[in-house]
Amino acid sequence: MRIAAQATGNRTPSAIWRALGILDADGPMRIGELAAASRVTQPGMTRVIATMVEEEMVSRIADVEDSRAWLIRITPTGRTALKNWRRQISEALGPWFADLDTGEWAILERAVELVTSRTASDAAVYA
Repeated sequence: MRIAAQATGNRTPSAIWRALGILDADGPMRIGELAAASRVTQPGMTRVIATMVEEEMVSRIADVEDSRAWLIRITPTGRTALKNWRRQISEALGPWFADLDTGEWAILERAVELVTSRTASDAAVYA
């Protein structure tokens, strides 16, 4: 993510992209669950969520299982921002890989399969 941010010049904190990716892949969740999935503290995630709510990337919805709790869900604005970020990454990093041959692409595909098979819960986030 650091390399992608440097290559694109994007200054949005990686925690925002990580949280949006998780919400996009896994659906609405409580702040504590999102913090754990993002590997940040709950207070840290609360600050990230506050920024994303201000930018209308996420919204809070009532948790039907616990009326005292809220779920965080990605909004259409957040989904568009994530899609644009992924496009920016592809455009910025794509030229670095443009000259790979078929065998090298096969190696990368196999590497992705290996990582995905061992990180099933995180796999959809980075797809």
